[in-house]
Amino acid sequence: MTKFILKLSFILSVLLLNTFSAQVTEVSSPDGKLKLNVFSENGNALYSVTFQGKPMLDKSPLGLITNESDFSKNLKFVNSKKDKVSKKYSNEKMKKSEVDYNANSLTVNFTNSDQFNIGIEFQVSNNNVAFRYDIAPMKERLSAVVQSEITGYRFPSQTTTFLSPMMKPMTGFARTAPSYESGYKADVELGTKADYGYVFPGLFHVGNDGWILLSETGVNSLYCASHLDTTSDKNLYKVAYPNMAENNGFGSAGASISLPGKTPWRTITIGDSLKPIVETTIPFDVVEPMYEPSQKYTFGKSTWSWILWQDNSMNYEDQSLFIDLASKLGYEYILMDALWDKNIGKDKMKDLIQYAKSKNVNVLLWYNSNGSANDAPMGPRNKMSSAIERKKEMKWLKEVGVKGLKVDFFGGDKQETMRLYEDILSDANDFGLTIIFHGATLPRGWEVMYPNYAGSEAVLASEMLYFSEDVRKQEAFFATLHPFIRNTVGSMEFGGTFLNKYLTKSNKEKNRRHTTDGFQLATAVLFQNPVQMFAVMPNNLTDVPKFQLDFMKEIPTLWDETVFIDGYPGKYSVIARRHQNQWYVAGINAEKTVKKLKINLPMFAGKTVKFINDDAQGNSSEKEVKVNAKGDFTVEIQPNGGFVLKN
Repeated sequence: MTKFILKLSFILSVLLLNTFSAQVTEVSSPDGKLKLNVFSENGNALYSVTFQGKPMLDKSPLGLITNESDFSKNLKFVNSKKDKVSKKYSNEKMKKSEVDYNANSLTVNFTNSDQFNIGIEFQVSNNNVAFRYDIAPMKERLSAVVQSEITGYRFPSQTTTFLSPMMKPMTGFARTAPSYESGYKADVELGTKADYGYVFPGLFHVGNDGWILLSETGVNSLYCASHLDTTSDKNLYKVAYPNMAENNGFGSAGASISLPGKTPWRTITIGDSLKPIVETTIPFDVVEPMYEPSQKYTFGKSTWSWILWQDNSMNYEDQSLFIDLASKLGYEYILMDALWDKNIGKDKMKDLIQYAKSKNVNVLLWYNSNGSANDAPMGPRNKMSSAIERKKEMKWLKEVGVKGLKVDFFGGDKQETMRLYEDILSDANDFGLTIIFHGATLPRGWEVMYPNYAGSEAVLASEMLYFSEDVRKQEAFFATLHPFIRNTVGSMEFGGTFLNKYLTKSNKEKNRRHTTDGFQLATAVLFQNPVQMFAVMPNNLTDVPKFQLDFMKEIPTLWDETVFIDGYPGKYSVIARRHQNQWYVAGINAEKTVKKLKINLPMFAGKTVKFINDDAQGNSSEKEVKVNAKGDFTVEIQPNGGFVLKN
């Protein structure tokens, strides 16, 4: 009887242990502040994250489901392995040109009920966690379809969100959605649902304990892109794959993968302030170049008639005016937008390109991405969507001297669409063309992965300031969000900095701008993209102050360093960027009252610098100011206003 009781006690204790969570391993960041724990609980793989001892993500699910086997349940821990990752790399297209990346890595291996293996690889650097799945061959199966993930993020209950909803597929202009062009809502209650989920990146404020930024990186033709969605548990957000209706219903919503195969990286950036969020390089740290550049690519500033002169400007005479404008401003490029093929034509375009060349201006041309996924009518159409036509077109583009393309109207995140992005980039590299994507998805490490990549829109950008009074009224609100969310994970081709008071060709009567000139100049610093299509117009050569024109002539588009100074998303933002030895500090205010800030600027300590700011009437001016020896400086930012300091 005694033996029976002891045996029963042993069995109950084992069952009890299996009922509760068992931590199987852990890993910390090099500085020890960020700690990740991995658990095995009732056949489920889970992880949690703490920062400086405070819980930032509670136990959150790991796993995925394929058409061959289920790796979301009945998982058994096998083993784990730790290592260190260290690399230095350079990339001029990012927010920081030189990076020294150091992380502690952890690989955790599980088997499922079919006795198939899956590994989860974590890299934990200071303030960042990146992880991905490694799926092993399943006996004779060397390919599979990943149908879904159960990867999740369980937040403490005090968390609020800063998220942008995913657009409904096949809606919007000519059924071109989703294109990552919804606005954000700030400080929203955890668990608030959106019909189609939320786009990456997503920002979360964990009360007084800190901030979390979620995104993904390393997405290429071998996988679909994903987004965030809510669950029945309001604290738990999950990774979701594309909606089947995207791309006009064509293509799988999952990912076809060769085995062994790896998924893209899920990234988590955590800090007790917004500084690590703004300054993170994790989207670029864990990816590698996909191919060698065929040449040295150059980046810079561009004029752009369409933003205010619209479709009617796509003619030889108006484009000549904007070539002249680029030349007078010292800009490297002119972008000729939609309908150039019809209104100018290839024969006259050759002459126009030669005219631009005589003015030392390079030409970028707009293209429709395809004709099969949406109804966008503008041309050139059907030149980018098939390999044969694309290569024919790019051969001609190289022959006539075009330097790059802006490709528009993509519609979704399916693997089919990711393949199109990569095919365009890869073919363009063969012909020495830079590529900018518009009406597009979030770039996911592409600055490093594709040498000729030069930015994506993927934001509620400048064209909506032209079309919508509501967006004009919210311009400052959205602009204060971008340095903390969208633009911190990838280049953002916004196409702004308006000097016209009215966003029209005539600069009068309608589309009045609600932000100051100081605000507009500040966004040229706050918004980062290696090629900037600025909205400077020919009339601005004579109707704006000289210091504004000088600023727009001098502002760089490539940055060696980015530093968070101050701010709160949706309220105000102050960011510093350095190009070589020149620093720019820019700030904007979205609140309804004057924002008085005392900021510390060690880069300007004891120096006399130029200061552009607005007065109480919203008029901007430039003067010289002295920053004290400690680098302390007090600034007042007007409502819907902005300032810039530069040495």
